[in-house]
Amino acid sequence: MESKWRLAEYKVLLYRLFLGYLFYFIARVLFFAFNTHLFAVDSFWALLKLCYYGMAFDTTALLYTNSLFILLSVLPLIVNTRPGFQKGMAILYFITNLLCYATNFVDIIYYRFSQVRSTKATLDVLADENNKKLLFTHFSEAYWYVVALFIICALSWIWLYKLVKLKPQRVTDNKVYFLSSVVSFFAILALVIGGIRGDFAHSTRPINMVDAYKHITIPNQGDIVLNTPFAIFRTLGTNNYKLQHWVDDAYISANIKPIKQYNNQPAAKPNVVIIILESMAREYWGSMNRDVNIPGFKSYTPFLDSLSNSSLIFTNAYATGRQSIHAMSSVLAGIPSFQNAFTSSPYAKQNIQSIVSVCNDMGYETSFFHGAANGSMGFQGFGSILGYKHYYGRTEYNNDRDFDGIWGIWDEPFFQFMGRTLTRQKKPFMATLFTLSSHDPYQLPEKYKARFTGGPLAIDKCVQYTDNALREFFNYAKTQPWYSNTIFVITADHTSQTYYPEYSKQVNRFAVPILFYSANPAYNLKGTRTDIASQMDIYPTLADLTGYNKPFRSWGRSLVSKVPDEQPRLINSTGNIYQFMQGNYTYLFDGKNFTGIFAVEDKGLDKNLMPGGLNPEMQKGMQDCKALIQDYVDRIVNGKMVVR
Repeated sequence: MESKWRLAEYKVLLYRLFLGYLFYFIARVLFFAFNTHLFAVDSFWALLKLCYYGMAFDTTALLYTNSLFILLSVLPLIVNTRPGFQKGMAILYFITNLLCYATNFVDIIYYRFSQVRSTKATLDVLADENNKKLLFTHFSEAYWYVVALFIICALSWIWLYKLVKLKPQRVTDNKVYFLSSVVSFFAILALVIGGIRGDFAHSTRPINMVDAYKHITIPNQGDIVLNTPFAIFRTLGTNNYKLQHWVDDAYISANIKPIKQYNNQPAAKPNVVIIILESMAREYWGSMNRDVNIPGFKSYTPFLDSLSNSSLIFTNAYATGRQSIHAMSSVLAGIPSFQNAFTSSPYAKQNIQSIVSVCNDMGYETSFFHGAANGSMGFQGFGSILGYKHYYGRTEYNNDRDFDGIWGIWDEPFFQFMGRTLTRQKKPFMATLFTLSSHDPYQLPEKYKARFTGGPLAIDKCVQYTDNALREFFNYAKTQPWYSNTIFVITADHTSQTYYPEYSKQVNRFAVPILFYSANPAYNLKGTRTDIASQMDIYPTLADLTGYNKPFRSWGRSLVSKVPDEQPRLINSTGNIYQFMQGNYTYLFDGKNFTGIFAVEDKGLDKNLMPGGLNPEMQKGMQDCKALIQDYVDRIVNGKMVVR
């Protein structure tokens, strides 16, 4: 019976995959044992807990490694159980698994030098070495005991593999054999996809390196949770951080000014609340479009429009990334994302100066709020790297009656949850909330479906709902003693659906709102500004407003202090092309050559001015664009994201 249902084959397949988990566990323990002094793990049980969290990353690595082996194991080839086929499968299994497994042993030694799991960037460095054979010989001799441990593990793995053999079986019922194989194939395919992604949830992106840090409080413990094959697989094709030398350091210091320092001295440290609104593009805000002259324009943000009348708003502001996770690094740390998210890069783990570190340095209570499943979008992991003291997600909310069924807790109740939590926290506090209800598939709570009917775009009604959720949050906040000395910042992570042609233009595909509000008149946060602003200006602005007077790294500028030599500028990327905006022009740069220069008012990038010749401002703009990218990559790659 088992021959036509293939049960014996599936059992053996599971056993062979189980061996992978077993030996990855052994490699993780050895990795820790040889580097114990680098990790603050205070007990055996704490180590086991980290190993448990590591199983999710082991699953992804093992499924990547064994994808062809699994495919050949489940396809109905009839010859699957024959000795010759099984011998070939064993060769495939051990070539792929042991090659990947060996990278864990390399990191047993290499980690003490690099302080990070090896990634694609490590392979790139190795590729540039001319004496690979010599290096291999040297390290094999110097660390012979690690090589010996790998050989022992490999031989043990082979021995255990051979203990459970698949006996040859003859197919007696072809129809049942093939039909059951097809059903099993799709079931196993679904499991493999879920395993590679990290889970089956609609609201989460595939598991990434920063997700290892959501489980820990000491950042480098994330390297115990990770495994090296996973780190390499997840960074393949993602390393666009190549050092350049277009200008000298003196030019960067004089023109880009990546080190900022302000001398504001507020009477009392203000609380700070940063609200990042999912997909809430500038297009939907009436107050951001009062002077745009769009025929038939309709606002879907009545509360935000009214709040704008008492706020400092920037109607010419832009995102510096294209996805939600891009916004987290841009808004909080002033780090734009270009071809790939900085948070998904092999450099995201390093110590990073941000508004979180600034506030921690000044004694703030720091918290991050996101109503999705904990770990969704990589926020929890990156938040841990930034140094948030508290993370509040769907788990901490602990009431799935307010779950929207796909993404997480509806915005309105989650705003209220944040308000109540902040009231209980010690002061001053810095809190960040990332909303989620204005997200595809654009649903509303049942009680609001008749009230918020939206407009021509599916997102419009959700914008109305989130705007009202903000109204209710502010109504609560006004009743609390902390409100009168709190600075609120409201922006969007990125743009979304567009209706008006003005916002379909290439530059405006990054058009987001930025609003600063405080009931305390001492901060003078009122007015409408049309100068260039971006998400990466929020961090230095808050450092200025809170009275942080130490030097810090920032490619943005304070939007509230008139520093004459701080140049308004913007940089982002369409994916493969940098967009740099400064002065009177927008520049397009492919990393090697400038492909276009346009008047800053030309949001559609319709008229390329390069054929007409380059004036001095254009030449300087091109040089500044290169200088910013050069400093950006240099600081990220060489670990200079903190001013020491």
